[in-house]
Amino acid sequence: MPFCKVGQLNIYYEDIGEGIPVLMIHGFAPDHRLMKGCMEPVFKDSAGWRRIYIDLPGMGKTENYSHIRNSDEMAETVLLFIETLIPDQPFLIAGESYGGYLARGIIKDMREQILGAAFICPVIFPEKEDRILPEHTVVFKDHQFMDTLTEEEAEDFSKNQVVLDEYNWLRYSSEVLSGRKIADQEFLSKIQNNYGFSFSPDEGKFEKPSVFLLGKQDSVVGFQNAIEMMDKFPRSTFAVLDRAGHNLQIEQSRLFTLHIIDWLERVKEDM
Repeated sequence: MPFCKVGQLNIYYEDIGEGIPVLMIHGFAPDHRLMKGCMEPVFKDSAGWRRIYIDLPGMGKTENYSHIRNSDEMAETVLLFIETLIPDQPFLIAGESYGGYLARGIIKDMREQILGAAFICPVIFPEKEDRILPEHTVVFKDHQFMDTLTEEEAEDFSKNQVVLDEYNWLRYSSEVLSGRKIADQEFLSKIQNNYGFSFSPDEGKFEKPSVFLLGKQDSVVGFQNAIEMMDKFPRSTFAVLDRAGHNLQIEQSRLFTLHIIDWLERVKEDM
C-alpha cells in the first residue's frame, strides 16, 4: 500500500495516471473513496492527468495522526504531503465539503503553484450557525427499493441524501458510508472542537479556472454562502444544482462530470 511519510504521519494515498497532478481531498469522516468514486469516471477518456487521492488524518488508512489538534494542523499536513510528493510542481486541487475548506487554506499558501481549483459542496463557514441552510427535504423516493433496506440503513440514507433509490444507495454505501464506518470518531470529535482556521483563507483573489458545484437541497453546508465567494474566484463557474444535497456528485452525477470536464478544459486552455 502506498504511504507518504510526513513527520511521524504515514499518509495513505492512491496515485493513478501520469501527467499534471490533481490532488483530491475528501470531506470530514469519509475517505479517499468518496473522491475516487466520482472523479475517476471523469478521466476515463482524458489522458495527461495524474490523480492523487489522499486519506486525511483520522480517516481511511492514514496512520500515526494522534498529535494533530485542529484544522490549521490538518491543512499543514496536506501542505507537507504536497511538498513531499510533488515538490515545486504545478498542480490542481479538488476538495469536497471539509476538503473544500482545507483547499482554500492550501490555496492561500500555494496560490502561484495551483493551476485550478474545484469545490464540491464546500464548507464555507466552519460554524453551523453561520451557514444559510435549507430544510432537509427528500426530492425523490423509490419506496419499493427503500423497503429492502434495514431500518438503520434507511434512516442513515434518508438523513444524508435527497434522492433515495438503488443507484444512489449503492454509490453512497460504497463511496461515502464505507469510509465513515472506519473513521476514528474520537479523533474527529477533537478536530470538530477546533474546526475553524485561526486565519482567514480568503485574502486576495484566486484567478485560475475554478468551479463551485453546489446542491440546491444541501442542508449540511447550503449553497448561498458559497455564492458570496464569487468575487474571490473571478475565473470560476458557480453551479447550483436542483435534485442535489450534500452528495451532489452522486445525485447529479452526469452534470457533475460535465462540469468537471469543463473545468479541466479551461485549466488546459489557461496553461
